[in-house]
Amino acid sequence: MAIQWFPGHMHLTRKAITERIKDIDVVIEVLDARLPGSSANPLLAEITGHKPTLKVLNKQDVADPERTALWVDWYNAQSDTRAVPLDASDPAPARKLIDACHLLSPNRGGMAKPMRVLICGVPNVGKSTLINTLTNKRHAKTGDEAGITKLEQRITLADDFYLWDTPGMLWPRIVVPESGYNLAASGAVGRNAYDEELVALELLRRLQKHYAPLLESRYKLGLPAGAVATMHDEELLAAIGKKRGAMLGGGKVNLQKTAEIVMTDFRTAILGRITLETPAEFEAWRAAGLAEDAKRQAKKDARAKAKGKGSGVREQGSNSDHTPDDGE
Repeated sequence: MAIQWFPGHMHLTRKAITERIKDIDVVIEVLDARLPGSSANPLLAEITGHKPTLKVLNKQDVADPERTALWVDWYNAQSDTRAVPLDASDPAPARKLIDACHLLSPNRGGMAKPMRVLICGVPNVGKSTLINTLTNKRHAKTGDEAGITKLEQRITLADDFYLWDTPGMLWPRIVVPESGYNLAASGAVGRNAYDEELVALELLRRLQKHYAPLLESRYKLGLPAGAVATMHDEELLAAIGKKRGAMLGGGKVNLQKTAEIVMTDFRTAILGRITLETPAEFEAWRAAGLAEDAKRQAKKDARAKAKGKGSGVREQGSNSDHTPDDGE
């Protein structure tokens, strides 16, 4: 299942960012610390070019701390980039973002050259909560669903520090399947864009591999030690449904309801501190996804080329012996 979600308002956001970026000194990209690679927007990187970027690994308080450290190091190793793990609801570290922006753009500051910052992120990453924390006001609407912020707005954090907030934006086509599943599991994708049962199964597979003890502790399935890690994902989902009473008539498990339970437990961190990907895993996924996308594009180009040859029209006149070549 390919997960894609790019509604109309995201086209408008892309245009707004493209226009605004010319006057921006630093870009803050808010990431989900539970999926720091999958929640990084490649379209944003394309639009912003080489602007200094601050990667905020938000929701770090519900992410795996060891994996968060790996991601911070990974991003800090990139040029013109700094990374900060953060819990957006905590006011103390949130204020550090202003200092981090000045480190990325040391020549900006003061009334003559105020700092101009664009803050972006995928939907439901906690960006609006972060802005409200930074300003100690309710500038941005918040909610546990994708697509709350709809319009660009300018916020003054200090006399010489301007912040432009933008709506959450994904990218037109997600070529890394694992990223699509992780984004859906986190709530960054509209519910009409994916099958909850399939996403829950993919989530369970990831948790079985790296966080089986957390599943055992949460659902108390009464299985032998280590059994949860080796169960078939569909068998595990059904066992969770039975344990939680998500049943239909005739003793059948309501898999749809069970999938919602599993994803809610992940999103609300009831399962525990979890990060769904490491830098090495994400790099491997991305390389495979790009390779597969290149093959898909090559097949598409070949079909278009074959179709073009098949529909070619010879020049009028019986004396013409010209045959169009591939470039015509």
